[in-house]
Amino acid sequence: MAAQMNPQDYDFRDPDSDLSAVFSPWQFGGLKLSHRMVKSAAGSDTQKGSEEEAVEYYANFAKGGVEMVWVEDFLKFHDNFPSARATEIADSHVKAVVDGVHAAGGYIGYQLSCMGRSFSGFDAATAPMYASAFAEHLTAEEVKLVQADFINGAKKMQDLGFDAVEINAAGNNIGQAFFSRQRNHRDDEYGPQSFENRARFVGEIITGIKEVCGKDFPVQVLINGIEENDIDIGEADLSTTVEENCKICKALEDFGADALHVRLGVFRMHVCQFASDLYFTGNGIIGTSANGTRFDFSRHFEGKLLANHDAYGMMLNVAKEIKQAVSIPVGTVTCMNPAHAPKFFNDAIKNGMCDYFIMNRPLTVDTEYVNKLREGRLDEIAPCTRCLHCHFDYDDEGKTYEHCRVNAATQRAWHEEMPEGATPLPADGDKKVMVIGGGPAGMEAARIAAERGYDVTLYEKNGYLGGLLIFANVIKGPHENLDDLRKYLIRQQEVKGVNVVTGTEVTREMIEKEAPDYVVLAVGGKRPELELASNGRTEVISLDDIAAAKVGDHVTILGSNAQAVDTAQYLIAQGRHVTMVSPEGKEKLDKGQSSWVKQFTIPMLYANGMRLWPNASIKEVRDGEIVIDGETGCDIVIPCETVIDARDMLPNTELIDGLSIPCVAVGDCNAPYNIAEAIAAGNIAARRI
Repeated sequence: MAAQMNPQDYDFRDPDSDLSAVFSPWQFGGLKLSHRMVKSAAGSDTQKGSEEEAVEYYANFAKGGVEMVWVEDFLKFHDNFPSARATEIADSHVKAVVDGVHAAGGYIGYQLSCMGRSFSGFDAATAPMYASAFAEHLTAEEVKLVQADFINGAKKMQDLGFDAVEINAAGNNIGQAFFSRQRNHRDDEYGPQSFENRARFVGEIITGIKEVCGKDFPVQVLINGIEENDIDIGEADLSTTVEENCKICKALEDFGADALHVRLGVFRMHVCQFASDLYFTGNGIIGTSANGTRFDFSRHFEGKLLANHDAYGMMLNVAKEIKQAVSIPVGTVTCMNPAHAPKFFNDAIKNGMCDYFIMNRPLTVDTEYVNKLREGRLDEIAPCTRCLHCHFDYDDEGKTYEHCRVNAATQRAWHEEMPEGATPLPADGDKKVMVIGGGPAGMEAARIAAERGYDVTLYEKNGYLGGLLIFANVIKGPHENLDDLRKYLIRQQEVKGVNVVTGTEVTREMIEKEAPDYVVLAVGGKRPELELASNGRTEVISLDDIAAAKVGDHVTILGSNAQAVDTAQYLIAQGRHVTMVSPEGKEKLDKGQSSWVKQFTIPMLYANGMRLWPNASIKEVRDGEIVIDGETGCDIVIPCETVIDARDMLPNTELIDGLSIPCVAVGDCNAPYNIAEAIAAGNIAARRI
């Protein structure tokens, strides 16, 4: 069934690199732009740090070639319905951010939103999970007050120097409630009785903004382009269709909207409205809804999503329909990434599927994305691996920990680990740096050290670079672009002038003979020794041996980290019956994976029949079965033909222990965890040389 539902075409990445349509001019209101890539409104968390961090974060997009940069709503602009989470304008760095983007040659816009507010008929503080305000929760007076907040907010942003505003009327925002038959049961002029009525609430905000800011001040509207029920799959009679949105969007154009930003609309998982690729996360479970069920993209969402390209451009068909109904520009979101598939995205513009791409993660991973793309340096663009560590992620202690797997400077620049900012400081004198290990941590350390100006040699005992990225790419499948990451890091060794020596295992004697000024050890962690022995028809193997072993139909995985979970998905997709035995508690399941990925993969493991035994051990391996000892208080005997030991790796620093030469261990050999932490450790270590 996994093979039959939502089949994918992974060969859509045509090597043709013609990007003439992507780099063609267009106009947003009075703003003239020379290419079709726009930075979405995301990244407001940088406003919690220093002014240097905030300015650098946004200005770097403009320096890297982005011409239209949107800023997510974080300011206290509402006079009538203020957000407790918002920052006072006077206490923010917003003016410096605006000036920084302008100085870098870009335009900057501000997204106005009203999500999570309380009204006379709705208390956001006591509302049940996933609940949001309905249109009828506002009195007639409150309608006018909310509209006034948006209109006055737009004027405040214009006075601060913003070049445009976007009205967020999607998701749980109140504007979407007025568009929706599900959330609008009013019987006045704002009710669902006509499309003009449904558009009137937002339309009057547009009109009001034009009156106070001038008719040439651009206004963009963000809407749910198509909706589907992700709580009770298939029960979608009140979900807004594309056909309805075409009528609503035409009405918004008549009210004066200058552009439309269309994204996915679902009721439960707000993150999937702009990161819809989460539906494609996990080997063999494409379409997962995060509650153990799956969408059939050929039927759900009216069957209109372009959902056979691993989530890339999945809203293009919807955007095309809306574009045909209006005469203003239409942009769309979700893995819009011309560097990933140039012909696919160039054709999308050339064939009129949309007018511009709304992008965030690809630009955050590599702020020079547009400049490199324009210059044809596609192999030098750092790839987004769609891991979602960047959005409301949490560490194992439950603390917010947003970061980027590939760009270690994100959310670290100007903080304790990188006080110098995103750009590494120049070399401190002439130094010879030896990097041992060609995995992600080692290649990142070599890249940064060489960029700084040091003489860097990277040694790898195997005849190739990549480390565990190769294994992870096979197990996870193509979705996370880990092979692209490997190729990018290898290319960076060439670009930065790193001397790469493969097929050479470094010894302590070799280190002393080479006499480097600094050593970075990145040889990876060690697998714990097998504590169980094979018995008859039940074979015990290490996770590293899975490719060579004959894995049976009934598999038990010992361990519950991200590698263990990825392996479970890989085996379940092949039709194996998988059991997981973890020495840790249930709360540690899939540790090292982002919080969002966990919300999609874990329910599907259970739905596909995997049983987790937490705080347990394998007491005995028998011929064709194993005995589990855990929280039940009694022995559990289950069929098992293969036990895969995927317990946490162990540190592996013996090679440099006691060396007199300055040295540091990074990645799994120091603190085994995940790809993101390995890359960050390599980056930070190279900055401190």
